[in-house]
Amino acid sequence: MQEKIFGRLIGNKLHEHQSNSHDDNPDPGTLIFVEHPNVYTLGKSGSENNLLIDHIQLQTKEAKFFRTDRGGDITYHGPGQIVGYPIFDLEKLKVNLKEYIHRLEEAIIMTVSQFGIPASRLDGATVVWLDIDKKGKARKICAIGVRASRYVTMHGFAFNVNTDLTYFNFINPCGFIDKGVTSLEKELGEKQDFEAVKLMVKNNLQKAFDLKWIN
Repeated sequence: MQEKIFGRLIGNKLHEHQSNSHDDNPDPGTLIFVEHPNVYTLGKSGSENNLLIDHIQLQTKEAKFFRTDRGGDITYHGPGQIVGYPIFDLEKLKVNLKEYIHRLEEAIIMTVSQFGIPASRLDGATVVWLDIDKKGKARKICAIGVRASRYVTMHGFAFNVNTDLTYFNFINPCGFIDKGVTSLEKELGEKQDFEAVKLMVKNNLQKAFDLKWIN
């Protein structure tokens, strides 16, 4: 679905350029939330060496492996994880790609902080971390990997809510070998209301991008 919306937005922009017209619709695009089955995805700049099990072992874990056209290295998607695909026109948002990623991170940081958990960024890694300044304690709660063409974005973020973290044992998450992975459930000691957290993420994306609404 995201590829169809992505293609349509790019097609609209090309048509506007060729016809010298202008789209007055302030809608920056569409936000899709999905909850994937067990799958490992590798970004175009990542290394397959960061997948630590072979394809036969993948089958025993009821998981699949795919290469994708997003940025970033390898990550896991599965039940209990909020995967968000913002398909946005950055020209309408009036932000560049770096600022766009920064605001994605900010939305997740705001969400995590609502549970009393401080989170932060790490220079050079588009990931939201906990305890990044504590040696041996840093752990990832959200991965981010995006693609952009003609200032239209696709792919997005994977936020661990009630995620089965054992699946991360079979990869070097985002290419890191010295940092852990966590979830809201693990940090808070109990499962969270998945739909309520999803709504919080949507509201915080609206705040981060200063939008009245997101489709």
